[in-house]
Amino acid sequence: MAEQITVSVDTDVADSYRSASTSDRRKLDALVNLRLREATESRRSLQQVMREVSRNAQRRGLTPEIMRSILDDG
Repeated sequence: MAEQITVSVDTDVADSYRSASTSDRRKLDALVNLRLREATESRRSLQQVMREVSRNAQRRGLTPEIMRSILDDG
């Protein structure tokens, strides 16, 4: 069973999420769930996990602009 929590994000992220399709929001929810699970179950610190996620996204070419574009396409 899923539970809802409140997470603070930048205004542009919140706007993009709200304007995303239901399908895209479900995908984003799943992604956030996986990342939070990884962060909370990891033996690494949250800061280490966040740095790794950021490095991986940058290495793969994901920029804030690209993410915004992906969310805006929904």
